[in-house]
Amino acid sequence: MTKPRNRISLFVTDVDGTLTDGGMYYTAEGEYMKRFDTRDAKGLERLRSAGVEVAVVTQEASHIVLVRMAKLGLVRVHIGEHDKLGRVRSICQEMGIGMEAVAYVGDDVNDLEVMAAVGFSFAPADAQPPVAAAATVHLSRAGGHGAVREAAEWIIANTL
Repeated sequence: MTKPRNRISLFVTDVDGTLTDGGMYYTAEGEYMKRFDTRDAKGLERLRSAGVEVAVVTQEASHIVLVRMAKLGLVRVHIGEHDKLGRVRSICQEMGIGMEAVAYVGDDVNDLEVMAAVGFSFAPADAQPPVAAAATVHLSRAGGHGAVREAAEWIIANTL
């Protein structure tokens, strides 16, 4: 395969269903937990080491996401974001890049608008059918089980 023409400068991921398996665990008090795969974290670290900026954009307003992303050293973390496309465009403006230099991982219909606007889009193996159909690259791993790492390795191998 020849390398794609677009060099990726920004990698954006959703959280629930991409960095996690989509499950939310609630206690009687209403607090909840999320399961993150450390291999995905290593993929994000590898992207950053390769000079790719990493951002998280999710509709869920979860403090757990803030804690996990802070541990990973990520600063572009946007929770409770209902206009994902607008946020990604804003990040691109801040970075001085075009949307074609963006890779995005999403798993559900609220990700479709961003996926259609970026240079490369990825869907975990267990993504909703319309998302899988819209993705540039179909991942073999499920959300929360190495899908983001697989996307990161694809970008490193094919666009850098």
